[in-house]
Amino acid sequence: MSYPNQGPFSYGPQPHTHPNGTTILVLGILSLVVCTPLGPFAWSMGNTALREIDESGLFYDNRGSIQAGRICGIISSILLIVTVAFVVIIFAILIISGALAGGSSSF
Repeated sequence: MSYPNQGPFSYGPQPHTHPNGTTILVLGILSLVVCTPLGPFAWSMGNTALREIDESGLFYDNRGSIQAGRICGIISSILLIVTVAFVVIIFAILIISGALAGGSSSF
């Protein structure tokens, strides 16, 4: 059985592959699993790649991978912002309470 999009006489536009698709997906996954600061890079690169795809008007077969990496980057960036805000708030509370300001030294 022959499928219409295979072989030298295929129908429709030939799919293209964005060169940064795999990189964006890997950065997005790594930002969730291992290293949260990679999230903004995946998010930014994903936005750029999707803009390039939309402006080209061509069919790209790895658009889903780019979107997945971008979404992972967005989630990781939000988690990074929440974590940094939490650390800053805790640090400020400790300074205000005098624990780090030298108000009660046990040495």
